[in-house]
Amino acid sequence: MTKKKKIIVLSVMIGLLILTGYINVALNNSLSKKATPIVSTQTSATTQSFYTTYKTERESTRQQELQFYEAIIASATSSDEAKNEAEKNKLDLINQMEKELVVEGIIVGKGFDDAIVTQSSANVNVFIKSPELNSGEVAIITDVVREQLGVEIDKIIIIPSE
Repeated sequence: MTKKKKIIVLSVMIGLLILTGYINVALNNSLSKKATPIVSTQTSATTQSFYTTYKTERESTRQQELQFYEAIIASATSSDEAKNEAEKNKLDLINQMEKELVVEGIIVGKGFDDAIVTQSSANVNVFIKSPELNSGEVAIITDVVREQLGVEIDKIIIIPSE
């Protein structure tokens, strides 16, 4: 193929790519103008949004923390003490993430719609997607948290939310 034919083919392909992009943008704008936002007055949509948003933000924050620890560990200017502390903190964070995930999974496996577990040095907070909990449900959740995390009952805070 001659150089002139190659340039023509390449020019046509670029033109088609630009045309495709233009059509895509035009169609997306057309569809977004026609779409009406769905506003839900039900609290369950808000609750689901809370649970989803919280878990997404928690994951993002923890990934940033892990990257911070990894940067300290990989840095040539970090002292051995700083590197050891970063490794310890990284392992502690990974263990906490795993424990919280396991407890959330077990709670959901026990029949609850969703759960968020946060563990601090002072207590364990458990958010349960439910308008209210009876004493049997509280006992189930308390037993799971106590067995999996090894905390005392008075350190467990269970918060139902719709």
